[in-house]
Amino acid sequence: MNFDRKNLDENTLLKLYKHLLKPRMIEEKMLILLRQGKIGKWFSGIGQEAIAVGTTLAMHPDEYILPMHRNLGVFTSRGIPLSRLMAQWQGKESGFTKGRDRSFHFGTKEFKIVGMISHLGPQLAVADGIALADLLDNKQKATLVFTGEGATSEGDFHEALNVAAVWDLPVIFIIENNGYGLSTPTNEQYRCKQLVDRAIGYGMEGKRIDGNNILEVYHTIHELAEDIRKNPRPVLIECMTFRMRGHEEASGTKYVPQELFTEWEKKDPLKNYEEFLLQEGVLTESDQSALRADYKQEIDSEIEVAFAMAEPVVDANAELADMYYTHDSEEILPIDPTKTTEKRYLDAISDGLRQGMQKFPELVIMGQDIAEYGGAFKITQGFVEEFGKGRVRNTPICESAIVGAALGLSINGHKAVMEMQFADFVSCGFNQIINNLAKTHYRWAEKADVVIRMPTGAGTGAGPFHSQSNEAWFTKTPGLKVVYPAFASDAKGLMLAAIEDPNPVMFFEHKYLYRAISEPVYDDYYTIEIGKARRVREGEQFSIITYGLGVHWAIEYLNTHLKLSADLIDLRSLLPWDQEAVKATVKKTGRVLILHEDTLTGGIGGEISAWIAEHCFEYLDAPVIRCASLDTAIPMNKALEDNFLAKARLDEDVKRLLGY
Repeated sequence: MNFDRKNLDENTLLKLYKHLLKPRMIEEKMLILLRQGKIGKWFSGIGQEAIAVGTTLAMHPDEYILPMHRNLGVFTSRGIPLSRLMAQWQGKESGFTKGRDRSFHFGTKEFKIVGMISHLGPQLAVADGIALADLLDNKQKATLVFTGEGATSEGDFHEALNVAAVWDLPVIFIIENNGYGLSTPTNEQYRCKQLVDRAIGYGMEGKRIDGNNILEVYHTIHELAEDIRKNPRPVLIECMTFRMRGHEEASGTKYVPQELFTEWEKKDPLKNYEEFLLQEGVLTESDQSALRADYKQEIDSEIEVAFAMAEPVVDANAELADMYYTHDSEEILPIDPTKTTEKRYLDAISDGLRQGMQKFPELVIMGQDIAEYGGAFKITQGFVEEFGKGRVRNTPICESAIVGAALGLSINGHKAVMEMQFADFVSCGFNQIINNLAKTHYRWAEKADVVIRMPTGAGTGAGPFHSQSNEAWFTKTPGLKVVYPAFASDAKGLMLAAIEDPNPVMFFEHKYLYRAISEPVYDDYYTIEIGKARRVREGEQFSIITYGLGVHWAIEYLNTHLKLSADLIDLRSLLPWDQEAVKATVKKTGRVLILHEDTLTGGIGGEISAWIAEHCFEYLDAPVIRCASLDTAIPMNKALEDNFLAKARLDEDVKRLLGY
């Protein structure tokens, strides 16, 4: 192994050695504790430490790094005490996730580290968002993110690299090519000669380096980071290394030919660097022994401190509270409530977005065709002229990467609104929403200040892929908020409330209503509290509980059946939903019909019905009736679509309820 010290002085060479030795010694101790049954799981990075250590020390301490399983050297090189790391691994109350997640599945803004989730690829797009925030704030910083060679096959890898290239983001993408994805060798993972060649396809620079050579890693990253801080652009680095242990210790290494271990043992990053320093006279054997003794004492002491730390106190209320970032949701009233303008549903949403952009200069909106074109429905028309392309960003067609980038923006001090061109397309970003946005605060107390706009619903003959009502995909996911306004005034007030809220909000907008309805809407900035229903009509015979287009179906039905007297409740928010309002209307009328455009099975109507049965049974005079759309995909033909929708069964279901 050829070590080129270049202009590094002896202190820097020794610093690199100390940071290389420490994670190795911690790892060796972890393997002992694992055999003793004192820890339950371990992902070993033995033999790969030069990558984590070299890259981390080459970055500035205030620059974000997004590591993976085998990157212990990132955490130790950033100065996190072993006792805190051990508390995390042992699920202690003082761990970064309070016992809620394991290993390196956490973030810490204190040390500018954002850990992975088990799905591997999503952190790459989060790095894009962090770098974008720095770029927008005119900060000369770089962001560094890790992935393994296995995860380069995931769509998240390709989406994140493409976005970074298109937007010239200062991100260093590190591929740790250690030969195996669990047990699958590289020749069964990809057919290109080397992974760094993929950089060519994205129009970015790429370098392949010896990941076991600490000086080559350090110099490469140091020089690149210095350059891209001044000339922002992404770079892909493939670090060649080898995994000397199993994927995790329980998996073993029987699938690896012995000759590979023999070959790579000669390339051990620590042993080779030690020999180099001894030859250079920078390190003596007595220095080496003394340092090891000091580290051993520190490691043993820190582990004992961690073992003595308290276990989490089981508290259901605390668990529920920690799903969401604390937010003062008190409504903001318009300054002058006499000033209103007749606005369509679409215009009210646009007005809310515009006033949100004006109030929060850190707010960025992103989506396909939203800039000069103004979006598929023209809601953001004129925005790019007012706010600039930095804050109104056309995106490539890559929903997962943009949701991830939105989270990265939030982590690095911004707010983000992302438009799904159609709510149906959210399936392409589902993992980022469900496993990243929704769980971030619960896992490591970080907000996910993101609104995802969801143009949704039927009535336009758009068929199975542009008309779905998919709100129930999200109403069962703790950590998200789900909003679904039926009126223009609610659409503006709830949009601004969603922007104000530091938690992730899924904001459903019914496409059919965009240009179909209008009403006077306050000109001033105002919010409507998320989670509060609206009583649209007063009645005595029965209650209709609904939301979205269902509210207008109910109004139309009651207007043509004037002898009926119904309480009409517009939920407006589906997570959380207004249990007090529901209980009050059940208590008042004793008969309930839950109406929604979504399909019957698995729709939120089933949840509300179950809650009423459990909490309001004594007030009921009839079974709760659900009126929903057919349990089929949504058809395109108008006659078929009309038959599919719940509206076709509304009269029948009302009669069934009243006839009980």
